[in-house]
Amino acid sequence: MITMTPSILIVDDHPSFRAMARALLQSEGYTIVGEAVDGASALTAVRDLHPEVVLLDVQLPDTDGFAVASELTRGADPPAIVLTSSRDASDFGPLIAESGARGFVPKGELCGRTLAEALE
Repeated sequence: MITMTPSILIVDDHPSFRAMARALLQSEGYTIVGEAVDGASALTAVRDLHPEVVLLDVQLPDTDGFAVASELTRGADPPAIVLTSSRDASDFGPLIAESGARGFVPKGELCGRTLAEALE
């Protein structure tokens, strides 16, 4: 079950994006439970922190976000996955839907409202 302002794990290999996303979402009332820099650390963090939502970059240094989303959504009681990228969703064709992600938010449009819409 996702609460009105769900707990979030931010997964991105760029420290500047993680810091911006954390500050922006916390200012809108979201709880950031952790950050991860790649797919392997994301899987560990989800297991350890149990976030309701994972904000997951599509392009990671060790794998891609689609593979991580697919892995996470196969588990019991998976978090909601929202993919993000500096590219547009249309660049990824059917990969977003096939990954099991709930939605997609372009990095440049990230805010509480767009995150909530992606979770609907």
